[in-house]
Amino acid sequence: MKLLKKYFGNLTDLQKRIMFTLGALIVYRIGSFIPLPGVNASAILHLFNGEGSGMMGMFDMFSGGSLSRMSVLALNIFPYISASIVLQLLTATSKNLNDLRKEGESGRIKINQYTRYLAVFLAVVQGWAVVRGLESMAPVNGVAAVVNPGFAFELSAIIALVGGTVFVMWLAEQITARGVGQGASLLIFAGIVAQIPSGVGKLFSLGSVGQMSPAMIALTVVFVVGIIALIAFFEQAQRRIQILYPRQVMSNGVMNTNASYLPIKVNMSGVMGPVFAASIMMLPAFVQRFVQSENLFVQQVLGFFTYGAWSYIILYTVLIAFFAYFQTAVVFNSEETSTNLKNMGGYIPGVRPGEQTIKYLDDVVSRTTAIGVLYLIVVCVLPIILNTHAGMPLTIGGTSVLIVAGVILDTWNQVQSYLVAKQYTGVVGHAQRHGRFRN
Repeated sequence: MKLLKKYFGNLTDLQKRIMFTLGALIVYRIGSFIPLPGVNASAILHLFNGEGSGMMGMFDMFSGGSLSRMSVLALNIFPYISASIVLQLLTATSKNLNDLRKEGESGRIKINQYTRYLAVFLAVVQGWAVVRGLESMAPVNGVAAVVNPGFAFELSAIIALVGGTVFVMWLAEQITARGVGQGASLLIFAGIVAQIPSGVGKLFSLGSVGQMSPAMIALTVVFVVGIIALIAFFEQAQRRIQILYPRQVMSNGVMNTNASYLPIKVNMSGVMGPVFAASIMMLPAFVQRFVQSENLFVQQVLGFFTYGAWSYIILYTVLIAFFAYFQTAVVFNSEETSTNLKNMGGYIPGVRPGEQTIKYLDDVVSRTTAIGVLYLIVVCVLPIILNTHAGMPLTIGGTSVLIVAGVILDTWNQVQSYLVAKQYTGVVGHAQRHGRFRN
């Protein structure tokens, strides 16, 4: 608390938000160690041996190790993310949902409620798949994954997994409302950060036993640092569009033109585009690991999604591009922006208000998003290619680094915005108390 006061003065509300966020993340981490009743932890850990760089390893890293420990939070926030993807797609294609979204806060609340219902349904389905998969697992060193399989175990385990997902959903919403940052992203961030020390330790242990040369370790470290620098640059990069406002005649008779800028971020979708893409790519690996099938067609379809295969890489790239553009379209509405500029009397030099402004904004956003998509592909896909086809042992994927860096930057920007707003409020209040502002 003393450290917070040193840096943030007497901003008690901000201190409360930061402390609430830290407390929620601690509770989340404690929950990730609560085991699922009736499951043998050692057998589950054996299941994940060698999965550190695969898709299931990524799933486990995003969940903070909850899946490999088979805790009550094993499903984590991913049913909610999957439900959000479905609802956003439906909102873009369904007139009723789109009209509901335009209703403002009340419509947003209803859509969020639909998302929760769908998330619970998906959690039940995924929970059932996990439970059935655990029961069908072969014993490891004579130890079965489930102590007492049967209906009682299935029912209690599914209830525990669904309850864990509901709790994580609630916790994410509480962080968003009462803390700092975006709740779902922060929970994934916490899971990744918790796994980083073990990933770094594994990297250097490979070098200590001679399985990895010092040159390869140095090259891996340089590559990760380069990726971090690239993320830091592109997450702050933006295209500024000049906005002019009507001229005003000053007291000395000089015409004054007010000018400002409309910032268009290169990666307007943030981390949610890659998170959505990764969530979809995780589902087949999840099914393949926990639902055993002897059907040849099913095996061929699941093989198409094998981590590191070129089919997987191509599909992952396409999904990243799709969700980057889709999320950008959700975040930025060119028609609404054009209307707001027109109402405030602003205009873009050389562009007429109305349809031309909308077309101009769409063109600019499309071009900047294309650059952002290339950046996301380099960050998220290139490490997979280097890991699976070039032999570079990247224990921490590019998507994980992107999420960590993106969440840190986004949270810090929110803190700065809060500080600026608080400072502005304090200046206005001081001026009002001294009679500088009069009606």
